[in-house]
Amino acid sequence: MAKGKPDLVYGTLDMLILKALQHEPRHGLAIADRIQQISQDVLRVEQGSLYPALYRLEAQGWIKAEWGVSDNNRKARYYRLTAAGRKQLAAEKEHWSRITAGINRVLAAS
Repeated sequence: MAKGKPDLVYGTLDMLILKALQHEPRHGLAIADRIQQISQDVLRVEQGSLYPALYRLEAQGWIKAEWGVSDNNRKARYYRLTAAGRKQLAAEKEHWSRITAGINRVLAAS
């Protein structure tokens, strides 16, 4: 029996989180929901992957966290993209485009 494939390609979670924060700050669950929504339910980010990635991105200076109140009146950490995070997102998108174009060329070859 074939082993199930993970939803996310290794190394893409950081890029997806940065993209989810491109236009407005969001708390963790809202980030995961946004990725799932934009991908039309193809991609799902589990909490066990999301929060370590958020802490890593914050340590790298690509996002900044601040406490706030969520829509359901609960205390939550809201993450926003920093200037360095915007530059990193642009670099990640460019790298992704190059890699996927190369993969597509290999798959299209006869």
